[in-house]
Amino acid sequence: MTKRKVPGTYRNLHSALAASLLCLLAFSVSISTPDAAPSQTPASARNGSSDYTLKVNANLVVLSATVVDRHNALVSGLSKDDFQIYEDRVLQPIKHFSHEDIPVTVGLVIDNSASMAPKRADVIAAALSFAQSSNPLDQIFVVNFNEHVTYGLPPNVAFTDRHDQLQQALSSIHTIGKTALYDAIASALDHLKQGKCDKKVLIVISDGDDNASTHSLAQVIEKAKASTAIIYAIGIFDQQDGDQNPGVLKRFAKETGGEAFFPESSPETASICEGIARDIRNLYTLAYIPAIPKLDGGYRTVEVKASSPGHGRMSVRTRTGYSVPSASALPSSETVGETVGHDTD
Repeated sequence: MTKRKVPGTYRNLHSALAASLLCLLAFSVSISTPDAAPSQTPASARNGSSDYTLKVNANLVVLSATVVDRHNALVSGLSKDDFQIYEDRVLQPIKHFSHEDIPVTVGLVIDNSASMAPKRADVIAAALSFAQSSNPLDQIFVVNFNEHVTYGLPPNVAFTDRHDQLQQALSSIHTIGKTALYDAIASALDHLKQGKCDKKVLIVISDGDDNASTHSLAQVIEKAKASTAIIYAIGIFDQQDGDQNPGVLKRFAKETGGEAFFPESSPETASICEGIARDIRNLYTLAYIPAIPKLDGGYRTVEVKASSPGHGRMSVRTRTGYSVPSASALPSSETVGETVGHDTD
């Protein structure tokens, strides 16, 4: 994972795709997450019309990708023909492509341990800057953590787009105690499943240290890889603080197709959060059906490349791969594709 002073899974998509094409286009990675939340039914489906339909196959893999040029600036305006997807180094035909600004479910995972006390005001300002730069229809929630993990919003409010509620959620806990980073990310990944849009993101602001979790790093990495979430991490460090672990933050970002940032001072965090919001709103969505659909229970590596005349060298950031369930672990219905209207090809 480059520092910008910066910067899985087969699943049964039948019901989600038939229920909401919009949420399909937002899907970060659709690889074997059977407990993902169902999508809302669009007006065309409720009215019985079908002006845009898509061939659905249970083996469809959907990736979200960010493209940057050699100056690390976002690249927009690319077409389907500008991308190449490789699974285990084998070129895959792209079945679906889109580049749209659609709502996402976002979790702000904020470190409130004692080591973060001097940076607290800047972290709150940065999180609010992210919300102001995001799609107005985004579903946002807040996870605060020290040695305990708590949700900042009221118990009857799972998500919000109101800035006053977000500010209260971010300010609802004092910076004290140890750090349960892994527990916080695990809890946030679970909460994401309640979101109505399948495009899901976590933004983790921490020093990367963990000295209080019941989950291990390996457990939460696997949980993140099996989810559809993209994780962006912002490491805020104190030079006098030896309890910092940038490698952990980089790993969460790399495994999920996100990015890790390490500002030199906490006031820079606000501009980084605004940049993350732009990244999310400029994601490309690419879908393919693996050329070798064998369900062997192994791990498939994924690489996405982009090239287009006039754009120079470009880099693509997406997930590094996904785990394939064994055939015995899947219901028989998941091995069969179905057609919902017109093919996109």
